[in-house]
Parts: sequence; C-alpha cells; structure tokens
Amino acid sequence: LKLTVENGLVTYITVNMGQAVLEPAKIPVSADGDTFVARKLVVDGKEYEATCVSMGNPHCVIFVDDVENFPVEKIGPQIEMHPSFPAKTNVEFIQLMGNDRLRMRVWERACGETLACGSGACAATVAAVLNGYIRNHAEVVLRHGSLDVEWAEDGHVYMTGPAAFVAEGEYLR
Repeated sequence: LKLTVENGLVTYITVNMGQAVLEPAKIPVSADGDTFVARKLVVDGKEYEATCVSMGNPHCVIFVDDVENFPVEKIGPQIEMHPSFPAKTNVEFIQLMGNDRLRMRVWERACGETLACGSGACAATVAAVLNGYIRNHAEVVLRHGSLDVEWAEDGHVYMTGPAAFVAEGEYLR
C-alpha cells in the first residue's frame, strides 16, 4: 500500500493486487494449455477472441473496436455463463485507445454491468500485455474515472486510483 499525500490529504492510493493467475484450471476456465490467451470463444453464433486471467476472481477479457456501442447487456451475461467457465466469470470489454490507454466496460458475474472494477482493470491490463497491445502499464478509463495499472517485473499487478473523503463517522460499542 502506498499513499500520495497533498496538503495533508491522501489523494491517490496504490494497492498491490497480487500476481495474475494465467493457468486455465486455476482461473478457472475449461481449456487445455498453459494459458488462455487470444483464444476463440463462440457466443450467440459469433466468435470472440478472449483472454482469461484471474486476479483472485475469474476474468474474461474481450477486445472490441467501439466499447461504448458494444452490446454489453446482451453478450456479457452469455459469456459470464458460458460452459467454458465452471464458476462463471467477470467479463471486460476493452477498447484500445492508444498511448497505453484502455477504455473498459465490465459485466460482473451475478451483478450485471457495473461502473468500475479494480480487479477487472488489472485483468484487462495483463490481457493487453499478453496480447502485445501495451508494454506493462496502462491507464484504464472506466465510466466513473480512471485507474493506473502496472504489471511489474516482480510479477505483481499494482493499481493506483484517486482517494476522496466521502464520510465521517464514529464507532460506538
């Protein structure tokens, strides 16, 4: 955990999200091989190229040309419940924006589309590296802000995001 402090207030927090898990059986995804990178996944009669990563929870990353107009509400639940995912999966739809920027929409298993997902941003960054789209770092642009994600040389994924004061309270016993 690393904090950035300005004028006595924490403005950014960096969290070590752990190591990305790439072995299909440990994600889990039903597939042979050492990884599930840029593999075909057939959904609703259409082929998608998928990369699967676990960040402690399963993620299936799909790169698309136009994430804002992609039918996340239709395709997200079909991928979430695809027979290849025995524990279901979160689904990240990613548009490459250039300059190590990724625009993301996420379909979270058992929740539907959400406005942000930290583990999903980490999985998307790892997937973009594995597919050769970026080096090891990205700004992941979500509907409610951006996260800075780095897949470091030590194998860990570090996520940095803004911190904001939202409430004050008192705990009484």
